[in-house]
Amino acid sequence: MNISTKMLLGLAAAATTAVAAPAAAQVNGIATSSPEAIIVRSAARIAAYSTIDQTYATQIQQIRTLRQEINTLQQSLDTNKDGQLTEQEVQANPGVVTQIQQKDEQASQLTAPIALAQYYAIEQLINDYPNAQNQVLQQKKIQVLIAPDAIQFAPETFNVTNDILKVLDTRLPTVSTTPPAGWQPRRETVQTHQTVQQVLVAAAQQQAAAAQQQQQQQAPQGR
Repeated sequence: MNISTKMLLGLAAAATTAVAAPAAAQVNGIATSSPEAIIVRSAARIAAYSTIDQTYATQIQQIRTLRQEINTLQQSLDTNKDGQLTEQEVQANPGVVTQIQQKDEQASQLTAPIALAQYYAIEQLINDYPNAQNQVLQQKKIQVLIAPDAIQFAPETFNVTNDILKVLDTRLPTVSTTPPAGWQPRRETVQTHQTVQQVLVAAAQQQAAAAQQQQQQQAPQGR
């Protein structure tokens, strides 16, 4: 599963609102769907990530603390406060650079088991996705399925993403977050995980921006 950058905003909106579109139907045996959006919005993925967040709550807080410390150290390297780090500024503070590297390594070590659990959850969804997709293709007699970014315009019913999502949620309502010993994710899984992370970050940024805009709009009314 690969995804273009221009699709992230739309996927983030889908992940944020999770509003189901009207029942989709194919147009002359042709339809479109977004596998990445289906993985992001699947009930099993959402529940799995929630479980992982709870399981690794302590580690997640430690990672946040380390990232904040790294950011503070990086700012300290910027001696002229221009928002850019020059080679001279970095070389002038080798001790700070060493601290940043050590903290970054600590953060990576803490992140590894969290990412592995997420990989495992996503790979289970990827494995069953073709079954959900084929079920919808057969039900709706779809002969050609294309990616959303390949279409300039189409009726709303042209998109069967929500249909496949419903089937996948029914087929695989939950997934395990504990990979077997020695398990390693496939390359496809790693790529999809990266896309999911990008979509979730974009969704969080959208929510933050919307909340900030709402506060700004309400501010004059409170005066």
